[in-house]
Amino acid sequence: MTNEPHQEMADADHNWRRFVLFRVLFNSRFYYPVLAVLFLDLGVSATEYTLLNFAWALAIVFTDIPAGALADRIGRKPLVVAAAVFMVLEMILLSVAPLHGGAVLLLCCLANRILSGMAEGMASGADEALVFDSLAERGRSDEWPKVLDQVMRWQGVGMVIAMLVGGAVYDPTFVGRLCAALGWSHLFDQGTTLRFPIYLNLITALLTLYVVLGLREPKIHTSHVVPETKDVAGPEATAWHLVANAGAWIVNTPVALFVITAGVLIDSVVRLFLTFSSSYFRLIKIPEAAFGVIGATMGVLGLAVSPLARRMVLKNSVARNYGLLALIVLAGLIGVSCRWTYWGVLFIVPLAGAMMALGYVVSYYLNAIVASSHRATVLSFKGVAFNLGYGFISLLFALVLRAVRDGGNAGDGLERGLVFLPLWIACGCVICGSIFWRKQKLLRVQL
Repeated sequence: MTNEPHQEMADADHNWRRFVLFRVLFNSRFYYPVLAVLFLDLGVSATEYTLLNFAWALAIVFTDIPAGALADRIGRKPLVVAAAVFMVLEMILLSVAPLHGGAVLLLCCLANRILSGMAEGMASGADEALVFDSLAERGRSDEWPKVLDQVMRWQGVGMVIAMLVGGAVYDPTFVGRLCAALGWSHLFDQGTTLRFPIYLNLITALLTLYVVLGLREPKIHTSHVVPETKDVAGPEATAWHLVANAGAWIVNTPVALFVITAGVLIDSVVRLFLTFSSSYFRLIKIPEAAFGVIGATMGVLGLAVSPLARRMVLKNSVARNYGLLALIVLAGLIGVSCRWTYWGVLFIVPLAGAMMALGYVVSYYLNAIVASSHRATVLSFKGVAFNLGYGFISLLFALVLRAVRDGGNAGDGLERGLVFLPLWIACGCVICGSIFWRKQKLLRVQL
């Protein structure tokens, strides 16, 4: 008995470290700097790529809330482990997808996107809830901002490495010169090197699985769930009861509803643009060898954004923080829509920075106000809302690209489609502001 408090303290620190490592390995993917061109070079069209992202978002939507309810019901660790397993499977599928394989290629890519979305949905909410509850059961929940700060910093480091390496190994010329420098002369083509970032990510997926198998389940959520759901018979009814309670809580909590709604508005538009960032770089004449360097720069940006985001949530009100992020994103999207050769790359900085800060702000606010009994489910609702927004705007953007492309040229379609992004977020800001205007006193709070 005397060692139990020390063991729980050790479990909290152990889960803290593994959570940071999980987030780094899960999110720092080597194919990110070439994401759009990777699928296009495999043989997928720009419209098909957009629809694949829509399928990815739908997979998260249909997985997220059930996974959150299961995490609150049976524990957080099984869901995080399942996410790592799905990550391994998605990378295997992308590794064997046939180059320019027509319907077979499209099916492989579709299965990859679905598995990737399910992995995101499984991890969404469960990983944060596991660590937050590990801290809360020792009275250390006030350390959560420090955890988020470490996650953002180390993800920045991981992103730098993944972007530099992934962008470099995608380039057949660079790989050939590297091999020549090592004493092995061999000519590589794009069809071969486009797999190299995928193979590297398969290795990190296996490492991710190893990391999450070592997580330790916190006890705090069990003592909260049972009293709230003991009047409902059967495990299925209990899960739906958790979902209903979490949904009702969000609707009846203005701060939570605003945090999620405004977050969806900003996240969906920025994420859509970032999925096309490599195609945008080609559009403004950035050489492919520089894609990884640009991505690495964005990773370094995370080191600077982390302390700023922490200061924002501690010093500013909820509404002020979201208003500031919306203005930054709007300015960045206006800049990229101008498509200035070379210099247009600078507008990636405010967009990527706002995206990083948004993740910190949303996680801080929701974890600060939600009870442990439905923490994972509420965070899953957030994930579903974000991915519904992203899926909707991806589908809409696919229709825009199809309507405006010239002679089937994906570049022309993207060039003309960019002008719609600042219009969408401007309209969204007006709509969101008008809906929550009457709640402005509640949104002035600092948490």
